[in-house]
Amino acid sequence: MGAEGISRRSVFRSLALVAAVAGGAALPSSSVARRAFADDIFGGRSPLLFHSPTLAPFRDELPRLPVVGGSQVSLDARSAMHSFHADLPAGPTFGYGELDYLGPTIESVQGQPWTLNYTNRTEGNPLAADVDTSLHGMIEQDRHMTPTSLHLHGSITPPDSDGNSEMLVRPGESLTHRFPGLNEAAGLWYHDHAMSMTRINVYAGLVGMNLVRDQFDSGLADNSLGLPSGEFEVPLVLQEKIMNPDGSMRIRSNITVPQGKWEGGGTGDVGVVNGKIWPTMEVARGLYRFRIVNAGSYSVWNLFFGNRMRFWVIGNDGGLLEAPVQTDSIRLAPAERVDVLVDLGSLAPGELVELRNDEPPPAQAASLGAVPMPLFCQFRVASGRGYVGDVMTMYRGGKGQPPLLPTVPAAQVQRTVTVNQPSAGLSSAPPMMTLNNLRYSDPDIEMPTQGVVEQWNIVNTTLEPHPIHLHLVHFRTLGRAAVDLTAYMRDSPRPDVGVKWAPDVERYVTGPLSPPAAWESGAKDTVNTYPGTVTRILVRFPTADELGFDPDATFAGPAPMHDGGHAGHEAGGQGGSTELQGYMWHCHMLDHEDHEMMLRYRLRA
Repeated sequence: MGAEGISRRSVFRSLALVAAVAGGAALPSSSVARRAFADDIFGGRSPLLFHSPTLAPFRDELPRLPVVGGSQVSLDARSAMHSFHADLPAGPTFGYGELDYLGPTIESVQGQPWTLNYTNRTEGNPLAADVDTSLHGMIEQDRHMTPTSLHLHGSITPPDSDGNSEMLVRPGESLTHRFPGLNEAAGLWYHDHAMSMTRINVYAGLVGMNLVRDQFDSGLADNSLGLPSGEFEVPLVLQEKIMNPDGSMRIRSNITVPQGKWEGGGTGDVGVVNGKIWPTMEVARGLYRFRIVNAGSYSVWNLFFGNRMRFWVIGNDGGLLEAPVQTDSIRLAPAERVDVLVDLGSLAPGELVELRNDEPPPAQAASLGAVPMPLFCQFRVASGRGYVGDVMTMYRGGKGQPPLLPTVPAAQVQRTVTVNQPSAGLSSAPPMMTLNNLRYSDPDIEMPTQGVVEQWNIVNTTLEPHPIHLHLVHFRTLGRAAVDLTAYMRDSPRPDVGVKWAPDVERYVTGPLSPPAAWESGAKDTVNTYPGTVTRILVRFPTADELGFDPDATFAGPAPMHDGGHAGHEAGGQGGSTELQGYMWHCHMLDHEDHEMMLRYRLRA
């Protein structure tokens, strides 16, 4: 689909519409009004970007994802055909299990180990033409024989079951993941994590949620926390996409990037929830619990309801907060989850309210003409009464509640790490994203000691945010402070890629530590780092005795099928060896982690 021309009138009409949406104006409900809205929303189109065909919102019902569970779960990745919108034909996708896009919600229980038997049954790849065979470890064969690796994000998992990016499961192959059930109740998610293919496979559909239950947050109607359950607890998998008129997906947004080449960050122009574009859902008048994940590739979203009603955040990545946080908006970066309570009981029957976004795209996407993707879904209020419980004042520390969060300990080790973009721009050659100025295969990795509390000072030297995810562990976010990057980089010039670069940042901090948002106060596994700042997190690395497994154990990787690799490096990040060790930490902008913004780390005994 080629670029389209852009008129001055359409630019201003689109901007006015976005402003109206951000300001809380009601969105249309009739078919004629929906079409007019769609014409407006698609009116201002940058000639530097690809665009979806004009689509009316609220033509599809919000899908309710099926639930599976038990001590043995079998899950296949499959090729399928899926229609994202009533006015689009079905196009090629991936799905887990019996779904033609996304995967079922897996329910597990704290303290009950479970096994996931995973098989790659994909045939070809719906985005084969977009596979970049110059990236780390890739060859032409990977374009049509899709390598996969399933990662349960946020799970406390032995290294051989963690979904290591080099633990590839190719078509026809299987792998058994063993999860010890160490997580407390939380909203986790699973997704593909294959080396240099994560953005492709996730965009194609390899995503699902895992709701961990415990004795308090049981998911049952009589749970001791008084939380909505059953039909009133709704997982929402949020994404954004660009669609083609034939119903197929377009992962590339920038027309100047050749097909088959990596793009440093592509935004979408349609919101997708549970696999449908701008769906609608009938809701009862009562309290709802929405379990939300940003499963997008690149964009940070500022989520709010169109009527600006307030809601309560009760949990995030690692589980429940101590007390609910009332707000009218929340910023969510890729891979972050949020657990919210929304009271729809005060709305009148027939009233409509939308879940919207007004976060500007990252600077480099905005420079190409990208604008905020303003809408995700609509809720239609029915006349019937739903769940009528109250929002509690506390969700930890009381009778029938989990214990309070552990006191934030003092750091025993200070560790500075850096987030870098060595090239001048996302489309310049050769673009690359790095952590500590290293490639994934470079051996100079972080090696924390088991049982030690570390403060990681994450310095973002780039022009855009980067959500940083650490596998295995949860951490507490201490805050963010501004950094004089000019002086920081002048006094310690960055060497060529491949030489570790993480200078101490303390003398370059120019402002006070800004505390995290209230909903970031709990246990986190992903933190959004802002441009020109140092983000401080506190993490205690667990011991083997505490875990019940050795986090530094070696494990057998797949037999290498080729050499290849990026910049002359071997396909394997550990020198092409079939023996793997350690966990990963990386940017969760999927385009970035696919092109070197990912490193290993090991936990020393």
